[in-house]
Amino acid sequence: MRRLSLLLASLCVLYHVAFSFNDGQVANGNFEQGPKASDMKGTVVTKRDAIPEWEISGLVEYIKSGQKQGDMLLVVPEGAHAVRLGNGASIKQRIKVIKENYYSITFVVARTCAQNERLNVSVAPDWVVLPMQTLYSSDGWDAYAWSFQADYSLAELVIHNPRSKEEDQACGPLIDSVAIKALYPPRPTKINILKNGGFEEGPYIFPNTSWGVLIPPNIVDLSDHSPIPAWIVESLKAVKYIDSQHFSVPQGNRAVELVAGKESAIAQVVRTVVGRTYLLTFDVGDAGDSCEGPMVVEVYAAKENTKVSYESKGKGGFKLGFLKFKAISTRTRIVFLSSFYTMKSDSSLCGPVIDDVRLISVHNS
Repeated sequence: MRRLSLLLASLCVLYHVAFSFNDGQVANGNFEQGPKASDMKGTVVTKRDAIPEWEISGLVEYIKSGQKQGDMLLVVPEGAHAVRLGNGASIKQRIKVIKENYYSITFVVARTCAQNERLNVSVAPDWVVLPMQTLYSSDGWDAYAWSFQADYSLAELVIHNPRSKEEDQACGPLIDSVAIKALYPPRPTKINILKNGGFEEGPYIFPNTSWGVLIPPNIVDLSDHSPIPAWIVESLKAVKYIDSQHFSVPQGNRAVELVAGKESAIAQVVRTVVGRTYLLTFDVGDAGDSCEGPMVVEVYAAKENTKVSYESKGKGGFKLGFLKFKAISTRTRIVFLSSFYTMKSDSSLCGPVIDDVRLISVHNS
């Protein structure tokens, strides 16, 4: 009996290790647990495992909020510490996951002095190189999300600065909070042929930040999955994933803001029946983030398209849009984009919000 009890207890422990998973920051994801003074030379971390829970390679600096780089004051958005990756440097952490499941990584990043900074994020065999030429927020920090499918039960997350070591080492990107979230592939329902039409399934959003999360375009992220399951960012620039805690959201808790004009588009490919008529409905609004002025959302499906105008006062609100079309293929691409750029008074990018996208089959008229 005692042997059986021990066996059951062992199985419970194994089950917890294999299948439990908590969305949120990875271990020491905000870098508040720092290296010992003996493992640093100035701001440079000198020992490979000096930052708890992380393994470093190359020139990595441990930065305090308020620290100066020349005339630039380095401000950390959450907590008091961040890390800077010198050229060719990386940080790495191993995370327990469930094999074959999908996950998104959210992280907060700022460039320092280099206009053409990039960041390579990977969980083998998936990877992405994010260009950081465009600043979407006014304070220099942006949150990005990227997704991967776990090939193993232990995922090795690597964040790497791919710039040449011969270039200025002081111009590497700053990394702050890092989080992970499990993603669950959505399915169509009886009332909606589209998947994840309300954008409720998506990446982790840090509760103490008010920027939303940028989803990189598919020309950058070449994987066949997205941090917003079922949707593709089909453009040159990112779209912003927002939550009702910090923004005005038409329906539910999540929505998408098109922040870069026609360079910011989101799409989904749905199964359709050739010759059948479909009705697409959706909400167009503003995020309540002081993004004011006229906005226009263009929508495309099969051979049809429409433009929905919305006059934003920057305080939240939305209107209903619709598009009826006849399917000309067994796969129909639904595309949303903003007609033009919109900027807030602080020069940060913003735009119309899309939410509650629904597609149903209707009788031919």
